[in-house]
Amino acid sequence: MEVELASRCNLNCPYCYTGKNLFRENELEREELFDAISQAKALGARKIFYIGAGEPTMDLKLRDIIYYVHKLGLEHVLFTNATLINAELAHFLYEHSVAVIVKHISMKEDVCDRLAGCRGAYASMQRGLKYLREAGYPNSRHPLGIEAVICSYNLEEIPLLWRWARNNKIIPYVECLTCKGSATDYQELFPSKETVKNLFQELSRIDKDEFGVSWRPCPPIAGFFCKRHLYSCTLNSQGFIQPCVGIDMQIGNIRTEKLALIIRKSTVMRELSQIRTSIKGPCKTCEDHEHCYGCRGNAYNIMGDYLASDPMCWRIKDEDLISSAGCKK
Repeated sequence: MEVELASRCNLNCPYCYTGKNLFRENELEREELFDAISQAKALGARKIFYIGAGEPTMDLKLRDIIYYVHKLGLEHVLFTNATLINAELAHFLYEHSVAVIVKHISMKEDVCDRLAGCRGAYASMQRGLKYLREAGYPNSRHPLGIEAVICSYNLEEIPLLWRWARNNKIIPYVECLTCKGSATDYQELFPSKETVKNLFQELSRIDKDEFGVSWRPCPPIAGFFCKRHLYSCTLNSQGFIQPCVGIDMQIGNIRTEKLALIIRKSTVMRELSQIRTSIKGPCKTCEDHEHCYGCRGNAYNIMGDYLASDPMCWRIKDEDLISSAGCKK
């Protein structure tokens, strides 16, 4: 289960999926989060992802949640911009076996600050990453990754960033932009589908030829296939359950119903968990259909249908789509 924590952030990324109006009222209290996570474990959840409507490390409940999840024996992963990580926090994360994925959108200071919407962001991110490495990351029990979105500003340096990560035993988590939130106001950030295709193929070649890692290029994440809809859900900071951060469909609230009931009675969750058979359009007959279903967030936000083919995928021609809007090129 993905757990959204702070609805506040110290950066102002133009591509943020949340949008500009971050702050939410009536957010879950610590005990409510404990209860929701316990319910998820009872349903078979083995891993908790700490994400944020903003930056998770700004949430004062984070350490208590980490301690609780660690005590339950669950794996956990923190997605963070790393700007607030100091030596003490880095050691706390290490001691509680938290895998950490750090925002690393560019290796150039000016580009990073521009994409973070904040002067000095690059220096702060690098400092946080340094503290994590000094604490002992990465090793087999303490994975460390970097997260970068693919956009027109950092496109050319992504292969360099990928090689740097591989050479330092860091997991590269490189993904396509989601047409949602602030990103819809910045059309210039979106590269063409052909450009993204070429980049994915180049990253796949680098991995195979230089690092002995083989994978088929498919959007939206280089080197990975999104599988969250087969077994996961997102708990937002106000208690609403939704399929993922890219699909703003609130299917229930853990304050009024148990998680098991919310999931069991949801047509949306059922259809997405059976996406291999329920998906529509060209994706249904794609040669990679058995392991890829594109980005459900982009299907929902652009096509208005979470079961539609991913309009951002380079394998799909625009004329094959029933309708189009927003960020599609």
